[in-house]
Amino acid sequence: MAKYNFNLREVNTSSTPINFVIRWDNKRLVYPTGETVNPKYWQTDKSKSDFQRATQTRKIKSHSELNSRLDDLQETAKDLFRRYINDNKRQPTVEVLRDLLNNELSDIKETPFDFFGFFKKYIEESKTRTNIHTGRIIAGSTIKKYNNSFTHIKEYSRIKKKRIDFDTIDLDFYHDFSEYLINTKKFATNTIGKVIKVIKTVLNEATERGVNSNLAFRSKRFRVISEKINNVYLTEEELNDLYHLDLSNSERLERVRDLFLIGCYTGLRFSDFTQLRPKNFKGKIIEIETQKTGETVKIPLHPKVEAIFKKYNNQLPPSISNQKMNQYLKELANNKEKIKSLQVSTSVKTTRGGVTKHTNSKKYELISSHTARRSFASNLYLAGVPPIVIMGVTGHKTEEAFFKYIKITSNEKAKILEMYMNSQTNLKAV
Repeated sequence: MAKYNFNLREVNTSSTPINFVIRWDNKRLVYPTGETVNPKYWQTDKSKSDFQRATQTRKIKSHSELNSRLDDLQETAKDLFRRYINDNKRQPTVEVLRDLLNNELSDIKETPFDFFGFFKKYIEESKTRTNIHTGRIIAGSTIKKYNNSFTHIKEYSRIKKKRIDFDTIDLDFYHDFSEYLINTKKFATNTIGKVIKVIKTVLNEATERGVNSNLAFRSKRFRVISEKINNVYLTEEELNDLYHLDLSNSERLERVRDLFLIGCYTGLRFSDFTQLRPKNFKGKIIEIETQKTGETVKIPLHPKVEAIFKKYNNQLPPSISNQKMNQYLKELANNKEKIKSLQVSTSVKTTRGGVTKHTNSKKYELISSHTARRSFASNLYLAGVPPIVIMGVTGHKTEEAFFKYIKITSNEKAKILEMYMNSQTNLKAV
């Protein structure tokens, strides 16, 4: 029986080619994979499940895709080896197996109109393609979603030993693939929805180009599932407490607090409020072209934002990564003495692996950089600002999407209704 290994050509370098080595009957074929890796991210411990694969790290997200390609190559070689023996009643020579691999992989590379070939082509095109709605280059985060979805469906095909192509993507595929993401991958409901959404996007494009004729994916039952998340927002009182919080003993947390408040009083995304410069201030108006949509928004300059910029000599507080900011925000908000309302427990519902759980979390644990934008929208709505005005900043296209975004409790809704009824009564009295 043949043995299959992936070996590094060199180890004392920052990047080395990966060779595919097949041994059988005293024969040895060394086949170049065309892949490279940094040796320090290569698993050499035989006791590990990912032996002879790139180690999985948060720092390098592409390793899962690399490992998936290596797995596919190994499965292809195993299948070719078995088929040759079954058809010829003997084992192949080194030259024959090399030719079989070359022919098989050449066929794969030259068929861009099967599902996986088209998917790869679509991802590559997206790196230079513009969004038809905004006219801007497709965001890197979107390309990442495409790559992740490609990896998940490729792994599903390999693990389940199912042929995936345009003609097989029907409701049976949808249910089985969804079950795989739920039970095998243990994904959360919204993560599954994102993967399905990408698949539908690729299938729509393939259909528009005349590559795909199977329209099963347009069935109402081939749907993008989602779950309402218990996101939080900070009230005006909490924001005021945060603004006056004495952080003189921690310059790091003070900068994060000030950045966060700029987001809370402008309604801009993290990618936008961390890029504000003096040129964006036109008197008492902030004017900026948003990165995601390319639209220019104008926002009145809040006194607290003006004070923060003056504090840093009319500059933005030094910026940090979104990940670090989210980490520091939880540390900042966990101030039991000053902002007690953030220590209150709130019930959080999550569905992962098909199991719904209700857990209690402190409000400060649920705060992230995006809480700033949600606080902006929620507080303005509570203050009676018409949704259409707020949407001019947040970028929501419909009121339905807007009301899903803001977080208003039942008590707050009752107060808004009370304010409205009182205003009507006063009008009649006049």
